[in-house]
Amino acid sequence: MNNDHKLKNDVIAELAWEPSVTADHIGVTAKDGVVTLTGHVSTYWQKRAAESAAGRVQGVKAIAEEIEIRLPLHVKRADDEIAAAALSRLSWDSSVPADSVKVKVEKGFVTLTGQVDWHYQQESALSVIRSLNGVTGVSNQLTIKLRPNTETIRDDILHALHRSWFFDDNNINVSADGGRVHLTGTVDSWTDLQTAASTAWAAPGTTDVENDIRVN
Repeated sequence: MNNDHKLKNDVIAELAWEPSVTADHIGVTAKDGVVTLTGHVSTYWQKRAAESAAGRVQGVKAIAEEIEIRLPLHVKRADDEIAAAALSRLSWDSSVPADSVKVKVEKGFVTLTGQVDWHYQQESALSVIRSLNGVTGVSNQLTIKLRPNTETIRDDILHALHRSWFFDDNNINVSADGGRVHLTGTVDSWTDLQTAASTAWAAPGTTDVENDIRVN
């Protein structure tokens, strides 16, 4: 069995294993470590869960996600209903600062704008919206407030990577210009690539992460 065929079968198996994904209508192709997901699912949440499941498979170096969302009639919502539900859910999430997020909805596609203090607050807001019925996509345009002291970001990130058993920090290069962080180098898996980015985002003062790390 060649590597592409094995990788394809492994991704299909992982999608079938993931309980939050109905994989019956998801197609998978693989070439040189690049996995392409096609087909359709019934919710935006499943679309993101399918991408995460594929990324967990050993040998995946990159993912091209081309899954379409086909909402069943019983979960379709008017834009004003989605907007009201989004604001209500955000107000209940204690990790999202009150009144920090503005919501725009157009044909089920949600755009988030505003400012927060930390990247995890961006991610929390995004997670809240992904799970709403009727959502067909999300554009997260939330920005992170600038901090006055960003001089130690690079060293903070390198120290954090060094503490993690995932990484030999000699394989990852970090540069920072103000709050903008650039990651290069190599890691062993797609999951390691995502973890490196999360580590960079956790550094106080980080406002943007450009992740050019490659998977071996």
